Amino acid sequence: MDNQILNRAICFAVEAHKNQKRKDGGPFILHPMEDAAIVGTMTKDPEILAAAVLHDTVEDTDVTIGEIREHFGDRVAELVAHETENKRRELPPGASWRIRKEESLKALADSDDVAVKMLWLGDKLSNIRALHRHYFSEGMKVFRMFNNQDFRAHEWYYGTILELTKELSDFPVYREYAKLYNEIFDDVNKGDSHHV
Repeated sequence: MDNQILNRAICFAVEAHKNQKRKDGGPFILHPMEDAAIVGTMTKDPEILAAAVLHDTVEDTDVTIGEIREHFGDRVAELVAHETENKRRELPPGASWRIRKEESLKALADSDDVAVKMLWLGDKLSNIRALHRHYFSEGMKVFRMFNNQDFRAHEWYYGTILELTKELSDFPVYREYAKLYNEIFDDVNKGDSHHV
């Protein structure tokens, strides 16, 4: 594997995200690096791994798709664009949440590119690992840190992704995603008072 494009992508993403934090306060760069590590269990394609590292740069920083294309080529740019929501910055994030998720899920459903599905699974497994960790330590209040605080919306979103990436079900990371999803939302729907 030619690591050069991946190494450049890591340096680029570290710089782009350098002052950012995740919702839980951790350094932002840990998320795209975890995403790439997950994707790396499914493919060794350096362009797909580079796109995993870069997947939030356009959505969450001032970087443009044009810059990604210029530095990393058309395929990486197309994969990053596929992972980039239209944030609708004219609206409060909570107000645009559902439409943004519906649009991005439609794009996922319409894609027959397995690389797109791998990037989605890597990204969302990283997210659901964090959600699982926080839910089983903090309970229902974990949903308060999101723009949409209704747990049913997150159940729908993560469940739809599970369905749309099922062609990856032979990979252990898909099974991990399914397990974490079921553990969180089975517990939520039981109304376990310990976690309310």
